[in-house]
Amino acid sequence: MRLVVDRVADFPPGGRRIVRVDGREIGVFRVGDDFYAVRNRCPHQGGPLCAGRLVPRVVSGAPGAVAIAPGAPRIACPWHGWQYELDTGSSYASGDPAARSYEVTVEAGRAIVQQLEEGEAGPYVAETFEVYVEDDYVVLDASRSRGGAAF
Repeated sequence: MRLVVDRVADFPPGGRRIVRVDGREIGVFRVGDDFYAVRNRCPHQGGPLCAGRLVPRVVSGAPGAVAIAPGAPRIACPWHGWQYELDTGSSYASGDPAARSYEVTVEAGRAIVQQLEEGEAGPYVAETFEVYVEDDYVVLDASRSRGGAAF
């Protein structure tokens, strides 16, 4: 399932959004001009992973020499500090379970509209009903839904 999260112009660098997709919460992050998405559930003990802080990847080639590595940062769970790669979901500690990560793309609005026009379902579905005209009365048959979700 594809979901339009926001316009790039309305998603500031360093911003994050939590979206719900099929009952799962997924955090979408903007780091510079790159976007990443991980499930908002820490594999360690189920904490709200996406509420954690982003941690730069620090590397060292020799004692006393440290640098910030390029690429995606890690996210640290706010409950116990377990860290996961934002781009792959891999755990910082080898052997620990990974967080679920998802692909995020930036697409032109025209391309999204064209996909919708070609038959791909959009992110919103309205519940519709049959309507009949009987002797100048308009009658709604609310017992016969034609699709969509009830709210």
